[in-house]
Amino acid sequence: MNAPPKAQTLLQAYRVLFYRRALHPELFKVCNRIAIVHRDYEFEGWVLPGSHVLRFQHNGACAVELLTNIDGGLPDRGVIAGFPAMGERDHEQRFDEGVRSVFTVQTETLADNLFNATYRELVDFARDNDAATHLWTTDDGGRCASILDVQRYRKEIHIQSYHLLAIGGIVIRSQTIFEHA
Repeated sequence: MNAPPKAQTLLQAYRVLFYRRALHPELFKVCNRIAIVHRDYEFEGWVLPGSHVLRFQHNGACAVELLTNIDGGLPDRGVIAGFPAMGERDHEQRFDEGVRSVFTVQTETLADNLFNATYRELVDFARDNDAATHLWTTDDGGRCASILDVQRYRKEIHIQSYHLLAIGGIVIRSQTIFEHA
């Protein structure tokens, strides 16, 4: 399905940035968060309206992923990679101290009936799995959701994100694995 021009413009604004340093929460509208300390790593995920920040730390190494449509006002210091998040894309990023991430993103625009069914399914999934969630409505009553679902393992953590934007039926799905040696 071809996205309406407004949805296409919104999708084109999305990008992913990887940082070698932590970002400050005051830069963002954090609506929900999840924090995990597991053995020898720490993880924190911030749910933002339509985007997210993920931070993984191990032995002094800090790895941050930001998926956003914000165009300006973001720090340049510490950026080690960045690219558009439109369509389908895979990326592997190595950080310091044996930390790496594997990232996959898929974006799509759905017809209203498919978007509404996907919205209900993912909100139910988030509720059943106690995922970090932020739900909101647009000025015209469109339902939107941002969801972070996390599974932790001994040397890695898996994060699935879902961002559902009512404008044009946009769905952005990503999966990130942070791991350490």
